[in-house]
Amino acid sequence: MQSIGFIGLGNMGAPMAWNIHKAGYRLSVYNRTPARAQPFRDAGMEVAATPAALAADADVVVIMVTDPAALHGVIAGTDGVVDGLKAGTTVINMSTVSPDASLEAAGIVQEHGGRFVDAPVSGTVKPAEEGTLVVLAGGAREDLEAVAPLLETMGRQVVYCGGIGDATRMKLVLNLLLGGMMELLAEALALGKGFGLDGAAILNAVAAGPLGAPLYAMKGEAMLAGRFASQFPVELMFKDMNLVLQAAGQLAVPLPATAAVRESFNAARALGYGDEDMAAVIQVFNKLSG
Repeated sequence: MQSIGFIGLGNMGAPMAWNIHKAGYRLSVYNRTPARAQPFRDAGMEVAATPAALAADADVVVIMVTDPAALHGVIAGTDGVVDGLKAGTTVINMSTVSPDASLEAAGIVQEHGGRFVDAPVSGTVKPAEEGTLVVLAGGAREDLEAVAPLLETMGRQVVYCGGIGDATRMKLVLNLLLGGMMELLAEALALGKGFGLDGAAILNAVAAGPLGAPLYAMKGEAMLAGRFASQFPVELMFKDMNLVLQAAGQLAVPLPATAAVRESFNAARALGYGDEDMAAVIQVFNKLSG
């Protein structure tokens, strides 16, 4: 069985790492905040002191960190992955970053003799816990085939998107839709409240027709109940909208509605909801409408 090194034990990364462990792989972990690695140490797994130390003992290194800066840091920073990388080791980036950051990371890994797979995920904490994420995969076919069983321990489906960088591009497309759907759901519920309509009746009407979507049912109930325990925080949605708009700007693709969505999540941050779930975007409209 392959030896897997996992970097990044945040709200998404930790359950993904546990699912790898449950599948029988020999797992070692690293996290910049050591306390997050303690449950893995308590369960008998090796906790590496640095990304380099983790890479030196791994056949595959999985990275799930917050943003492009964090990705670059764990790969190429002091005692980064490439300082311990063995020739032929595969590095899988599952973080949501920019296409440029993904390509840069791939180049650094390949220059040091490693292989690179681009594999961000679609889903939040609950699917991460259940192992039912959708994995968006990009890279050389033979590299993807080699790590497919590993990816399947974390996701119910692996979607091939193309070469390195294409999976990251696909993730930005999906998150553009996700942010827009959350924004419009919040606006619709706010308007319904202004009309004096029952919130549950609105969700039932949505679910009964072609607009029905599991996301609306799940997040709509959370919005109505004011349940904002973080599955996908406002702060990360704001970060992802910035990545979308940055990429679109480079391509001269206008995204005016997405820019407005970004600012709604920015407003939620300003109101103090940055660490709350993305459903908290409804608080912007609740507060503005009184």
